[in-house]
Amino acid sequence: MEEDVLATGEVAEDDEEALDAAVLELLERRLSEVAAANPGFAAALRGYHRAQSEGEHAIAEALIAWLGGQPNVASAAKRYAGIKGDLDHFGALAALKGLLVLLRDCGHPGLLVVLDELETLQRARTDTREKGLNALRQLLDEIANRQFPGLYLVITGTPAFFDGPQGVQRLAPLAQRLHTDFLPDPAHDNLYASQIRLTGFDLAKLHELGVAVRELYADGADAPQRVRDRVDDGYLLGFAEAVAGELGGRVGIAPRLFLRKLVDVMDRVDQNPDFDPRTHYHLTVGGHELTEVERGSHVQRAASADEVELDL
Repeated sequence: MEEDVLATGEVAEDDEEALDAAVLELLERRLSEVAAANPGFAAALRGYHRAQSEGEHAIAEALIAWLGGQPNVASAAKRYAGIKGDLDHFGALAALKGLLVLLRDCGHPGLLVVLDELETLQRARTDTREKGLNALRQLLDEIANRQFPGLYLVITGTPAFFDGPQGVQRLAPLAQRLHTDFLPDPAHDNLYASQIRLTGFDLAKLHELGVAVRELYADGADAPQRVRDRVDDGYLLGFAEAVAGELGGRVGIAPRLFLRKLVDVMDRVDQNPDFDPRTHYHLTVGGHELTEVERGSHVQRAASADEVELDL
């Protein structure tokens, strides 16, 4: 019996070693193209795999932080992987290429990257703004030249950023690359164009957003069916109307507050079996939790309510 147990243990150990060897071989094959262009990125991934297999979880987490561009990663972790310094913006683009190669080799179609709130460049110093806009132009050119195959880049911004004098229009080559002819009716927009016009929220869209967020929340909730039952579609529609009403009926500026309040409601439903939002929850909106635009609409709504009460 002891011999049988020992033999079984040896087979299991041999299988584990064979699996580790196969994983390493696959890793090296996948990293060969990446290492040629960005050896630091490949070294960090190798170090991460080795740290995980050796139980060095703190080092593994530090190397992931380094790959994510976090500063002040422990020098011990960098020595472990054989890398130096921090991942600067030049290294970040090289790392992005490496990531795209790995995603392709793993069978994924690509990667979606969102650059959000670039309109803040309009308030930057002139030299900083010019450098930022030119860097964006260079990135677009590299994407057009297929330097980042599999990358889908989305740049969000207000009309002022794309059309105003302190945004994209300040750099003519960038403005030319992003120029799009918009027809009067948004329904006729070309979805393959450089720019896509986003129409504002109405009540139906706000309700649709609420349904999608509820489903995402319920998928990870402790009591998913309770969340779906008590925050049903009818409740979501009434909730959207109530939040928009607090903002003077301006549905277009309601999504942020609507989602914040909705998550609070679902938290309470998920945590408390006896909580019924129709009975126990009363929507309140304080000025301290609003943005400047939201606060203006909230004040106007309150003033209108006061006027109506006085007239009566």
